[in-house]
Amino acid sequence: MIKYSLCCDNAHVFEGWFSESADFDRQIKSGFLTCPVCDSASISKSLMAPAVSTARKQEAKKQMAMDLARQEAMAKLREAVAEIRANAEDVGEKFPEEARKIHYGEADARGIIGQASLGEVKELLEEGIDIAPLPRVPDETN
Repeated sequence: MIKYSLCCDNAHVFEGWFSESADFDRQIKSGFLTCPVCDSASISKSLMAPAVSTARKQEAKKQMAMDLARQEAMAKLREAVAEIRANAEDVGEKFPEEARKIHYGEADARGIIGQASLGEVKELLEEGIDIAPLPRVPDETN
């Protein structure tokens, strides 16, 4: 398909798509091609720069797609963190103690969040207690 910038005698500018260059000539001769604004059949082609896909344009499109994917992933991560926070009890610095109580059946099973040092985290994992860090996700406004 070829896209031409077209202009009628009344200076109305519009675009036309043709399967090949000769289609424009055939449509002009047959009177089929008219201005969509004033219906004039006196149409001419204007100069038009071809849409050339350069490596820079392709890289920009690729980067834009990556940025969109990153934004979507961050939005999903924000949503997941918000859901966890909304449905978990914040036990603060008592996290290691509460995690052990839940693991060993000394407390009711429930979702908890809180703080633990690196050493405490290692000990919990060595005991077979499944825990995971809750990421701090920046606000969308940042």
